Amino acid sequence: MKVLVIEDNQDLASNIMSYLMREGYVCELASDQYTAIDKLSTFQYDCILLDIMLPDGNGLDILKHIKGNRIKSGILIISAKNSLDDKVHGLELGADDYLTKPFHLPELNARLKAIYRRKYLEGDHRINFNDISINIDTMEVFVNETLLDLTRKEYSLLVYFITNQNRVLTRQTIAEHLWGDYADNLLNFDFVYQHVKNLRKKIIQAGGHDYIETVYGLGYKFNNHNNSGR
Repeated sequence: MKVLVIEDNQDLASNIMSYLMREGYVCELASDQYTAIDKLSTFQYDCILLDIMLPDGNGLDILKHIKGNRIKSGILIISAKNSLDDKVHGLELGADDYLTKPFHLPELNARLKAIYRRKYLEGDHRINFNDISINIDTMEVFVNETLLDLTRKEYSLLVYFITNQNRVLTRQTIAEHLWGDYADNLLNFDFVYQHVKNLRKKIIQAGGHDYIETVYGLGYKFNNHNNSGR
């Protein structure tokens, strides 16, 4: 899951990002409203952690920007303000959940997973796609009931493919989803090919079909039918 953390408290932001990255998330940080809107205009995120009180504005204005531009990310408001009005206003504007500081990081993780399930998986904790089954909570992938030994990047890549099936995903888009800000410093995206190759090989070795189509000159597409191993 790719998450944008909008939080101006450096210590809290660092703790959140360190914890989520250990849990397998890809995280980016925006410590003010200007940076947040710039990132939201450039990149896509599965979920957004949104602080209400920011040094250059109100987080609810960012929420209005998100909804006004039809950005489909899940939104979890995090704020020290325990005001019922703020909570209700945020939810009315379209936030998916609200968590009051201070909070325990495992609870934050659980809330994010719950938002992801509701928003992308119709509330289920599993993704079932033909001969592939993914448990989002345990990060386990089965092909024909065989457990795959995937790296975290391969796991994230597979989830990204399946939740965007039949869409052409460029190598740059894939790199940005899997590596976040770090992708900006890369000279090329050739490494994406290697991750796709490894994922495809592991699925086929477990008896699964090859759903990954190479779209030459662009990137890849995860089809809902079998390919011939391209």
